[in-house]
Amino acid sequence: MDLDSTDRTILRALQHSGRITNAELAEHVNLSPSACLRRVKALEEAEVIERYVALLNPDTIGRSTTVFVEISLDSQEERVLDEFEASVVTHPAVRSCDLMAGDADYLVRVEVADVPNYEQLHRTHLALLPHVTKIRSSFSLRSVCDRTAYELEED
Repeated sequence: MDLDSTDRTILRALQHSGRITNAELAEHVNLSPSACLRRVKALEEAEVIERYVALLNPDTIGRSTTVFVEISLDSQEERVLDEFEASVVTHPAVRSCDLMAGDADYLVRVEVADVPNYEQLHRTHLALLPHVTKIRSSFSLRSVCDRTAYELEED
């Protein structure tokens, strides 16, 4: 989908505030409410807008410790990757998991209450994942940048 300047303005506004009303959004982008709604629906149907979410503050829900976990597997066979991926995502503390190029096969981000909570996760989930040969954990001291919005080019 080719995005014009109005589409990008809509997307910027929605990334900043997903709960903005259609009337407010239409006013912001200088469209009628019906034209604005058609644009938003088209962006949703084209999957430019994937979904709407509420971003929670991890500190307020008891998930103040972020751990980045590098995991190496015993093989790169498709079956091995599939088995690992199906298992790693089953724990709710796993926030993201990326297949990597480099020293480790996967980079997993987990958010837990504290170090003992991570130790429990390590013992009962991460260490038991199929085909794991090495786990290397790094604890985040603090987040410097955690963006949720994408920069969209100007016209």
